[in-house]
Amino acid sequence: MVGGGTMGRGIAALCALSGRATRVYEANPEVRRGLKGLVEESWARAVARGKLEAALAEEAATRLTVTEALEVPGDCDFVLEAVPEDLEMKRGLFSSLDALAPEDTVLASNTSSLSISAIAESTRRPGRVVGIHFFNPVASMPLVEIVSGAETSAATRTRAAGLVDELGKQAIRVNDSPGFATSRLGVALGLEAIRMVEEGVASPGDIDRAMELGYGHRMGPLKTSDLVGLDVRLAIAETLTREVGARFTPPALLRRMVAEGKSGKKTGLGFYRWSGDTPQEISTDEESG
Repeated sequence: MVGGGTMGRGIAALCALSGRATRVYEANPEVRRGLKGLVEESWARAVARGKLEAALAEEAATRLTVTEALEVPGDCDFVLEAVPEDLEMKRGLFSSLDALAPEDTVLASNTSSLSISAIAESTRRPGRVVGIHFFNPVASMPLVEIVSGAETSAATRTRAAGLVDELGKQAIRVNDSPGFATSRLGVALGLEAIRMVEEGVASPGDIDRAMELGYGHRMGPLKTSDLVGLDVRLAIAETLTREVGARFTPPALLRRMVAEGKSGKKTGLGFYRWSGDTPQEISTDEESG
């Protein structure tokens, strides 16, 4: 696993719990030092809630290693990447991984919107490059998107599907296209919800309840945006605007909130005020953005 942020930690934790020996590399030394502790804390919370057996968490901890250098063991089947949504950063990383990894190792990106084909071009193994897009929170979200680039081989798709199944998730298969299936649909709904807040149509809580109660969505679009990260939503929207068209132009409210550091759950404030995993509606006399 390369990347120790929210998604990287979640994917690494899932892999270790599934029985796989899991190595994680995070470039930021401060984040790297606290990474395993954060994973173990998440397992401890799951044990306390009765969602995970203590023995399984203890066993998983022995399979999870945080490394101080970017390296790929000789018996590695998959390298999963979850670094920020920056194409040149990912291309540089995949070029390095291509040089380090055994020939048969699959290189997989967790990108939610960037071109798998463009990432694969930075390697000598485009047939073994694939998108394996998890969703936040990784532990509880059942969906994984398997994205095929222009040269992703059938064997690689099959191996990716096998990994997803092994991790207890359900896969959909999509071809390389801006935003794939989930980000394109999710961002379209999220951006319109943000415009409705911007225009004073309704409060974030009421907009979310409209989709949860009226359409059966598990979580409303604004709560989801907070959970994903408003900065991540903004980056995806900007990519889709360039690739698909003006209908994905980010609302001014979204840009302003990100500029002010209000990126959702990870900063404690977005369209909701967050206390741990719990979102609290912001009253009308407070700033909504």
